[in-house]
Amino acid sequence: MASGPLNPINPLVADVGSPPIPEAQSWTKRYDGAYGPLINLSQAVPGNPPHPGMLERLAATAGSAAGAQYGPINGDAALRQAYAAELSRIYEGRIAPEDTAVTAGCNLAFFATMMMLARHGDAVLLPTPWYFNHQMSLDMLGIEPRPLPCRPEAGFVPRVEDAEALIDAKVKAIVLVTPNNPTGAVYPAHVIEAFAELCRRHGIYLVIDETYRDFLPSGVNRAHGLFTSEEWRDTVIQLYSFSKSYAIPGHRMGAITADAGLVEQVAKVLDCIQICAPRTAQAALPWAIDGLRDWREENRTEINRRAQVFREALAPLPEWRIESVGAYFAYLSHPFPEKTAQAVAEKLATERGVLGLPGSYFGPGQERHLRIAFANVTAEVLAGLTDRLRGFQS
Repeated sequence: MASGPLNPINPLVADVGSPPIPEAQSWTKRYDGAYGPLINLSQAVPGNPPHPGMLERLAATAGSAAGAQYGPINGDAALRQAYAAELSRIYEGRIAPEDTAVTAGCNLAFFATMMMLARHGDAVLLPTPWYFNHQMSLDMLGIEPRPLPCRPEAGFVPRVEDAEALIDAKVKAIVLVTPNNPTGAVYPAHVIEAFAELCRRHGIYLVIDETYRDFLPSGVNRAHGLFTSEEWRDTVIQLYSFSKSYAIPGHRMGAITADAGLVEQVAKVLDCIQICAPRTAQAALPWAIDGLRDWREENRTEINRRAQVFREALAPLPEWRIESVGAYFAYLSHPFPEKTAQAVAEKLATERGVLGLPGSYFGPGQERHLRIAFANVTAEVLAGLTDRLRGFQS
């Protein structure tokens, strides 16, 4: 009789590690509450509920027959029109509804885009430390996630010269994430624009994930000027998430912006993996894009305030060095060089009730780091981190 599994699964899936956040959250079951309630800083979750007007519209659509029906593959016309108008306003460029597609979350937008651009054996440059779902998706597709190093001394901003040295015939795209997950780094506009020019020279795509673009530092209203010229259509694909900006992560709403010809191609992928994006939030978002602009600005101000409170909480503890902070995230250097990042994060969760993610979840060379996601707790809770971390020994 043959040994081994009767029905082996695709090794590209089997060889990918389990989702890391549930693994980390399981550590908290061993925390005894000695230092007070658990402070969960592991996942990028909006800390506020949706606006009441948003909730009313979501409820109305969810209870309607129309909201239960299939919609267009690339998204409802009203949402695509409102979103394209908003993009054109923010970036001072010409973006048409046909240049957009609505997706069931930004992770799905990334997955569909990678399926469109690359095939088994190709490569994509990912900034390291990377967002683990990006790396997992590429591994499962058989696409090489080629690390593009982002160094602490450079504020975790990637360098064009490093990327150019990594480009060969296999590379089909470069991915940038700004504000960055996991580091919080905000890439300067001139760096992003230089990467677009690099991609244009090499005939590859720049995929820029702007999930957290509504949480840029105060006074910064757009991440780049790529859309002011029509040249973007040959090179740039932008990804976005409505989940964080409108506090609706459970409704799974993302978007792809690309030239209309590329959107027609990605629709083939979307038809196979989502058919259409969820209809309930699609009906509410056209109102919210215009109607909640001030509300979103208030949320940005609050998130930036929490980032400042986090800095102040760690100021008395210089051994915990904040190497980067922005949007929802801070990237810490922990003070235990002889310990793995996972050992430090696990003990911090089980003994002090503070759950962050180990840097090792975010790619090679990250053992000295922890990622902190502070959006889902209040400023008052963040201020209490000083006492939680003081005297901690790994």
